[in-house]
Amino acid sequence: MFDTSNTANLHRRDFMSWTGHGLGSAALASLMLADGTATHAESIPPQATDPWPHHSASAKRVIHICLCGGLSQVDSFDHKPTLDKHHGKKYGNIDGADVFFGQIGLLRKSDWEFRQRGESGLWVSELFPHLAEVADELTVIKSMFAETSNHTPATFQENTGFRLNGFPVAGSWMSYGMGAETDSLPAFVVIPDPRGLPAGGSINWSNGFLPAQHQGVVIRSQGTAIDDLFPEREIAANTEKASRTLLNQLNQQHLEQRGAEDALSARIKSYELAARMQLAVPEVTNLDGETAAIHEQYGTNGKETRDFGRSCLLARRLLEQGVRFVQLFSGGAFGSPRINWDGHEDVVKNHGREAGRIDKPIAGLLKDLRQRGMLDDTLVLFTSEFGRTPFTQSGSNVLGTGRDHNQYGFSVWMAGAGLKPGISYGESDEIGWKAVEDRVHWHDFHATVLHLLGIDHERLTYYHNGIERRLTNVHGELIHDIIV
Repeated sequence: MFDTSNTANLHRRDFMSWTGHGLGSAALASLMLADGTATHAESIPPQATDPWPHHSASAKRVIHICLCGGLSQVDSFDHKPTLDKHHGKKYGNIDGADVFFGQIGLLRKSDWEFRQRGESGLWVSELFPHLAEVADELTVIKSMFAETSNHTPATFQENTGFRLNGFPVAGSWMSYGMGAETDSLPAFVVIPDPRGLPAGGSINWSNGFLPAQHQGVVIRSQGTAIDDLFPEREIAANTEKASRTLLNQLNQQHLEQRGAEDALSARIKSYELAARMQLAVPEVTNLDGETAAIHEQYGTNGKETRDFGRSCLLARRLLEQGVRFVQLFSGGAFGSPRINWDGHEDVVKNHGREAGRIDKPIAGLLKDLRQRGMLDDTLVLFTSEFGRTPFTQSGSNVLGTGRDHNQYGFSVWMAGAGLKPGISYGESDEIGWKAVEDRVHWHDFHATVLHLLGIDHERLTYYHNGIERRLTNVHGELIHDIIV
C-alpha cells in the first residue's frame, strides 16, 4: 500500500513507480496536464535532427505486412517457365554449402498456375487468387536479396537493416522522423498473429537506441486489445482529485530540487498517452460499426480469414485515426506444427494454408483503401525475410515436396502512394534462385520507403555511441524506376 502520510521526503520517481502498477493511476499525469494543475519540463530529444519533410512526400502513412518464415517467390510472384520445362531434373552442379540446410533435391515447378493479371499483365499465381484481382495496384520487386538465411537475423534485417538486435525498426524510425498525427494513439502500432510472435519476439518492434516513445505498441485485433490499459476497479472522483494534487506537488518539488530528467519525462509521456488511449482504443478496435459489405470484403466472417481480416480492418481504422505506421504479422512461432510460411516439408500444404488466411483480407484492404481515396497517400508493404529454393529440400536426385530457405533471390511487393502500379522490377535467374538484374538490398528498399514518405534516408539520423546512426547504415540507393 502506498503511504501518503508524509510527502515532504517523497521522491517524484517513487510516486511514478507506484503509478506504474496500473495505467489507470498513470492517467493522472495526462489529466493534470490537461486541466493545468500540473506542469513538467520537457527534456525529450527533438523528433529528428533534421525536420521532416525533407522533400515533397507522396505517402503520409504505412501498413507493413510481414510474412514470417519465407514466402516462395517461384510459387507466388516470380513466374519461371524453366521450372515447368525441367521439373524433376537436376540443375547444374550446385554446391550444397550455398543452401541453408545443404539438402539439394530436384527442380520443382510451381504447384500453382501462373497467369498474367489485369490490364498490366502482371504475373501472379493461383496461390493468391484475390490479390490477383488487384494486380494492377501492385509494384512487385523480384530481385530482393538478403545477407542471411537464418530466420531471426533475417527478420531483424528486414525490419532494421541490421542482422543483430538492438537497432530501431523501420516503424520506430518513421515515428522518430515524422512525429505523430494524433495524441490519442501511438505513432507506431503492431498487430501480431494471434497464433504467436515472430522469430525474435518483441525485438521486431523495438525502438533500439531511439527514445522509448518510438517503440511499437501492440494492439490485438480480437480479445483484450491492450493488457492493463484500464484499472481493475473504478477510482472514486475525490481520490483521483487528491492524487492529482499530490502529483502536482511532487512534480514541482522534483523540478525545484533536481531539474528535468529524461527518463522521467519519457515515462510521464507514456502515462499521458495511456490515459488518452483509454478513450481512443475501445472506439478504434470496435469493428461492429463497419458495414456487412466491408466485413465480407475483408473476410472477417470467414473461418480461415477471420483473424487476418480483423487485423487488416483494424489497420485501416488505425490509419484513419492518425497512426503513422501499422505492422501486421502473418505467421508466428517456429516448431511443430509450423504456424508460419516455413515450408520445409510440404509447400503445398504450408503455403496453401497460410495464403488462405491472408489473401482475401489483403485484397479487401487494398480495395477499401482505394475506394476511400486513402491509397493515394498510404504505402502498403508486403515482405518476407527471404524466399525459398526452386529445388526441393531433399536428398540428391529426389523430388521432394518442401523448399529450403533462400536469401539470394526473392520477391516482395509495394502498393500505393508514389509508386508505378502494375509493374515488376528486377529479375532472378532462369530458375528463380538468385537475383541477377537490378538487385535490391533491404537498405535500398528502406531508402525508397523513406523517400516516398518525404524523408532523405541519409538525413534521418540519431547520434548513438559516437556514430550518426540511420536505418540504412551507410548504404542504400533509391529504386528510381518504381517511383512515379
